[in-house]
Amino acid sequence: MSVIEIRQVSRWYGNVVAVNDVTMTIGPGVTGLLGPNGAGKSTLLHLMAGFLQPSGGTATLDAKPIWKNYDVYRTIGLVPEKEGVYNFLTGWQFVQSAARLHGLGDDAAERAIAQVDMAAAKDRRIETYSKGMRQRIKVAGALVHEPSVLLLDEPFNGMDPRQRLHLMDLVRDLGAAGKTIVFSSHILEEVERVAQQIEVMVAGRHAASGDYREIRRRMTDRPHLFRVRSSDDRRLAAALIADTASDGVSFTPQGLEVRTVEFRRFTHQLPRLARDLGVRLWQVSPTDEDLESVFSYLSGRS
Repeated sequence: MSVIEIRQVSRWYGNVVAVNDVTMTIGPGVTGLLGPNGAGKSTLLHLMAGFLQPSGGTATLDAKPIWKNYDVYRTIGLVPEKEGVYNFLTGWQFVQSAARLHGLGDDAAERAIAQVDMAAAKDRRIETYSKGMRQRIKVAGALVHEPSVLLLDEPFNGMDPRQRLHLMDLVRDLGAAGKTIVFSSHILEEVERVAQQIEVMVAGRHAASGDYREIRRRMTDRPHLFRVRSSDDRRLAAALIADTASDGVSFTPQGLEVRTVEFRRFTHQLPRLARDLGVRLWQVSPTDEDLESVFSYLSGRS
């Protein structure tokens, strides 16, 4: 099991700062690197992979510096966003060459190709592959030496729904097996479905870290929205309006929409109010704890 440590890392190109004073620790499991295009995700992944030297700070893998440490490539598998395949090769030849670079035989290539469900197309030239097939064969090349760390830059781009689901399942399974996996995405749904941990990048800075629901709850300066359905919405609404934990209550066809600025107080008070009023609660659900809401708050879009 491997751990990546990023400590006060910055990377700039001339006057352009791509990554600014980022600190994070990434261990076994699946971590989603979330942020809009241009947030610094690819730069950060390349720093983790040893392809870029930090302009400041340190990047280590299992307490050893990554930059100019060529032994890390025995441990790391990288799938860059940009194409890194030769069109004149077949899928088999591409993965086989990756296996040979690691001193491995054809059985390793066969295993990696099977993992990404490309056995049926392995003898076709890569130039005939769709974007999704190219992505999968790149993943096979990265998995061929069974690395303990897998870095994936926008891995689901160009895949059809079946391909995406298959690769998502594979990533989750590898994370559950103890691999340290980091994948970048600007698509919230991908991160929400696959990652147990998220690291949010906004404008080159590290904006947040952790489970996205917990991050949302820690945003105490932002209101939270809940949908509440009960046996007597009007009676419950009157009590909620009188309580300081609720900042506003409105009626919708789906029930009450309650705005609160005191998350913990509200979650404790609501069942007590319902009990005292003799009102049955049928539904209590947050309406703004998805990644779209979290990302909007962190990037200042709301």
